Amino acid sequence: MWPIKPIIFLLCLAPTYQQFPRLCTTPESLRTKECCPPWEGDGSACGARSGRGSCQDVVVSDQPDGPQYPFSGLDDREKWPLVFYNRTCQCGGNFMGFNCADCKFGYFGVNCQERRESLRRNIFHLTRAERNRFVSYLNLAKQTVSSDYVVATGTYREMENGSNPMFADVSVYDVFVWLHYYVSRNALLGGPGNVWTNVDFAHWAPAFPPWHRVYLLHWEHEIRKLTGDTRFSLPYWDWRDAQGCDVCTDELMGGRSPEDPSLISPSSVFSSWKVLCSRAEEYSSRGVLCDASDEGPLRRNPGNHNRNLVERLPTSAEVEFTISLPDYDTGAMDRSANMSFRNTLEGSGNPQTGLGNSSRLGMHASLHVFMNGSMSSVQGSANDPIFILHHAFVDSIYEQWLRRHRPSPSQYPESNAPIGHNGDYHMAPFLPLHRNKDYFISSKELGYEYSHLLNANQRLAESMRPYLDNLQVVWPWLLLAGLCGAVLTVVIAAAVLLAKRRAKGMMWPSGKSWRSVFSLPERQPLIWSNEAEETNHRSYQTAM
Repeated sequence: MWPIKPIIFLLCLAPTYQQFPRLCTTPESLRTKECCPPWEGDGSACGARSGRGSCQDVVVSDQPDGPQYPFSGLDDREKWPLVFYNRTCQCGGNFMGFNCADCKFGYFGVNCQERRESLRRNIFHLTRAERNRFVSYLNLAKQTVSSDYVVATGTYREMENGSNPMFADVSVYDVFVWLHYYVSRNALLGGPGNVWTNVDFAHWAPAFPPWHRVYLLHWEHEIRKLTGDTRFSLPYWDWRDAQGCDVCTDELMGGRSPEDPSLISPSSVFSSWKVLCSRAEEYSSRGVLCDASDEGPLRRNPGNHNRNLVERLPTSAEVEFTISLPDYDTGAMDRSANMSFRNTLEGSGNPQTGLGNSSRLGMHASLHVFMNGSMSSVQGSANDPIFILHHAFVDSIYEQWLRRHRPSPSQYPESNAPIGHNGDYHMAPFLPLHRNKDYFISSKELGYEYSHLLNANQRLAESMRPYLDNLQVVWPWLLLAGLCGAVLTVVIAAAVLLAKRRAKGMMWPSGKSWRSVFSLPERQPLIWSNEAEETNHRSYQTAM
């Protein structure tokens, strides 16, 4: 459960209009460019009195970016987070968070001393209770206003350098929708239609896998905080060789509506969901940020997509080929010549050759196009909960590559990658801060594992979980049925035995027994006994 003080603060705070820590969106924080909120445990900034962290200057890399973005000082994401804050909490030990109140990924407990490895499972290997719990957690996150974060609806310039904060309250779920929109949006150069489209701080360049890894880790963290379920882990959808959207059922991510196949079935909880930040072209034409308001229902029409872009879903062989590519990413400007694991995983590289000049999209990108709805727009794709299942599996492919090739940190580009993608660049727009190259490491170092990467016996046990769960539900009824059958058998046997005993002792009025009256006359046997043979009668066999 959340502490009571942040909830009171949330209720008393005047409405504001940006994902930043709520406590850092006051005019004072924005003007001083300091985001060092107090930790509730001791009331000091960053929990300094308890040794959790301290308020320090933000240090950004001076390594040059690639030439794809030829501007400086126009986009709030440049040299993140300096446009908004140049002092933030730097946490020590196993502590983390915008005020050092949380534990680093993989650590738990009051003092963050408990090391624990969580397991991300195939969604089809979850028990019925676990599937229901996952869907209910997502819906709870969608319906609950975030007490920690608000999202930006204006640029720092529009906020008059912090004097006029422009932030909006959104749900816990929609904080993550906004995160994905904000990191991938076009650069606003000033005025309607004046945008720069060749920029993305989390896609089409080296930071794609690390950024989405941090995104999912924060997702898990927020769900655990919201529900109090510290054992919760995100499931994944293994879409290799799938013929369609087999998670699109009302029990899971929602089937199709019989009235409109582009909408979610009314039997699913997701049918009531509204989307935001999904109108990228409109924002660009107006030269504004997403205002975080509802923009209509969640849409999805899997399979009815542009087949010139995506022929089919990826195969097991294509995933294996992608993992086999030894080079991570050169950070080259020309993606068509960039034969690399990252480029192929993301979808530009041909998953059969690794070359980036394919006219079709593959791997990660093919799933987005295949869904043909909210998922098919980069900026609005996180509106669909399938996004989480999809990217968890993409992260597992990234993990397999890391384990197979064991790359050195030097394989991650330190300079000349597209803006936002150099190794020491802080991932926009996360607060607390994370550097790209810090997540160029195995998931086991971050406290989680994937079930399909376990050994053979453990994988078999995982695949049997839903069946054993069903058996646990059914076995009391099977036992009851068996007991009832046994009792019925005993009753029938007792009745037959009693009837036989009565038949022997009771006589018909003529003096014959009940048995002799109701029995049929004996027929001559086909084969005689030895005694019969001694009286010279021939058997059926001797007659032959």
